[in-house]
Amino acid sequence: MHIVCHMMSSIDGRSLTDNWNLDFASPTYEDTAARFKADAWVCGRVTMQEISHGKDRDYPRGLAKGPIARTDHFAKRDASQYAISIDPKGRVAWKSNTALDSHIVEVLAESVEDDYLAYLQSIDASYVFGGKDDIELKRVVDTLERELKIGKLIVEGGGHVSGAFVNTQLADEVSVLIIPLVDGREAHTSSFEIAMDAWRKPAYLKLESVEKLEHDVVWLRYTRKS
Repeated sequence: MHIVCHMMSSIDGRSLTDNWNLDFASPTYEDTAARFKADAWVCGRVTMQEISHGKDRDYPRGLAKGPIARTDHFAKRDASQYAISIDPKGRVAWKSNTALDSHIVEVLAESVEDDYLAYLQSIDASYVFGGKDDIELKRVVDTLERELKIGKLIVEGGGHVSGAFVNTQLADEVSVLIIPLVDGREAHTSSFEIAMDAWRKPAYLKLESVEKLEHDVVWLRYTRKS
């Protein structure tokens, strides 16, 4: 599987776009992401909750009539594209089994509630397990490649998810759109966030291309140095 981390960043490395007030930023990001022609895209729980427009854990209770086996569940294996949601505790309350026209695959920890698994089954969403309490990304990537034949995966955020893919050396390519502004807000996350207790070493990259886009946006593409 070829994995691309595709991020949008201010000049000072901030990735949260609230109060940027730039109409071109999101379309530029989506247009460049589409050029990768990925089989699947992945985001973290916070981003997926924004996409779902649902409240935290706002799904029906009592659907599970007993313990549900912690085995991967694929409601659809022939989707044109998949939306991979990194959501260990099962907090995203999807209203259907699609997100932005892509079939939803929840990535969960085995400690998730049975009711959430039953709910995903009831809306014909898919799910896979990444570990007992935490998510082992390599295990998830292997499962997606083996079971859904995903050949190219694009990581679209947020910073903690992108940081995890880079930190575990799973990212083959890093793509960054530099937006012409300085954010300056110290509390805002950067494009790649790695907790100190998980940090391994810097990710060394090789510059493959530089492209100037409209609105003074610069598109940088790197590959991982072996």
